[in-house]
Amino acid sequence: MDKLIYTAMTGASHTMQQQAAVSQNLANTNTPGFRALVNNFRAVPVEGEGLKTRAFVVDSTAGADYSTGVLEATQRPLDIAVDGDGWIAVQARDGREAYTRNGSMQIAPSGLLQTRTGLSVLGDGGPITIPPDSRVQIAEDGTVTATPLGAGADAAVVVDRIKLVNPQQNMLVRGDDALFRRSDGKPAAAEAEVKVKSGYLESSNVNAVEAMVNMISLARQFEMQMKVLTTADSDARQASKILSSG
Repeated sequence: MDKLIYTAMTGASHTMQQQAAVSQNLANTNTPGFRALVNNFRAVPVEGEGLKTRAFVVDSTAGADYSTGVLEATQRPLDIAVDGDGWIAVQARDGREAYTRNGSMQIAPSGLLQTRTGLSVLGDGGPITIPPDSRVQIAEDGTVTATPLGAGADAAVVVDRIKLVNPQQNMLVRGDDALFRRSDGKPAAAEAEVKVKSGYLESSNVNAVEAMVNMISLARQFEMQMKVLTTADSDARQASKILSSG
């Protein structure tokens, strides 16, 4: 009985957490380059004195689904998609280097090349600054070229090269901001083998239908665990009455 209550109680709690993760996946179905959250359940025995009759259910976050999305043409010069494995280096809100697959970019009023969420895109020399009144082109190796408006191609100037990295997946951790970082906190080295396609964006790898089915399944699991708690409570009351009458 004791073990049943602990398992059902923690199972219901972590089912709610998994529902939150699935909700986040559904909310980012149309976010370019988004990597779906992956969660698993596992049982952990309660350590302490006496017999090991209790076990917790733990929501073990396995990480992210690293499968690639579909490359969709936008014909927009400031849109890029990583072609194959790799990541785009950006400066996160905390000032640290982080990595994303969302290549939808814009030029801030200050001239900084940023993502649509306002994160500065990093190059070989730090954040990339675009000269004013320029037409921007991004090559497959990440090289950013700026041409003054009205000028010919011979006036093009290489501004910087977007830092493209490809750390091992087991070295990456996902932050609450949906950005990835190395687990040791060190910046990843730039990789010349990583290529991008200009005028494209990578779609989210979230399967909306699968996520909806998962959400319904989790709701039923929660209901089942609550029924188990109710049954365990009822059985405990009946057992107490029998012992009292005896």
